[in-house]
Amino acid sequence: MALNPVGTPGQPRRIGIFGGAFDPPHNAHVALAQCALAQMALDELRVIPTGQAWHKARTLGAAEHRLAMAELAFGALPGVVVDDRETRRQGPTYTLDTLRELQQEHPGAQLLLILGADQGAALPSWHGWLEILSIAIVSIAQRLDPARLEARFDPAALPGLPSGARFERIELPPMDLSATHIRLLAGQGKDISLLVPPAVARYIDLHHLYRST
Repeated sequence: MALNPVGTPGQPRRIGIFGGAFDPPHNAHVALAQCALAQMALDELRVIPTGQAWHKARTLGAAEHRLAMAELAFGALPGVVVDDRETRRQGPTYTLDTLRELQQEHPGAQLLLILGADQGAALPSWHGWLEILSIAIVSIAQRLDPARLEARFDPAALPGLPSGARFERIELPPMDLSATHIRLLAGQGKDISLLVPPAVARYIDLHHLYRST
């Protein structure tokens, strides 16, 4: 297992992969994208809204809205590409399939899969997780919150971790935001303008997203 800091000059092209439902994208998502761009020496960051998520019990919002909100939230960040491939895919969406495609499209590039600490701990439950580790460097987002240091993710704790697995760390400011809570507030017609980017808040209001009627 290798735990490396920011890349150094002369490395292959580095492409970050930041997936999620983005239903809706909120300020913590944007902060993570900004920290990844600043800390990981990325040449490009692919923001990839998920399609039919195999691990989510609820039905996601319409792909067209989640893609539009992702463009509004991330599109102005330098080096960011909002990638719609998973929303176009039929059947369950697997990260492994996306990584295989990107590996073919960008031969020789380093792929960095950006995950939260909870997602990192759940990696062994992911479809093809060992192949994921063979394709991508896993970049774990850790909050800079002294009160939660005991919860910091340790890759070595993963069962059956192969010796060649590569991990990097992204340090985040403490931000306690939940898309579930934001959807609830929006559904009640409450103000979410401090929780999501302003353009996303306007989009949600314009399209009456998350309302029960």
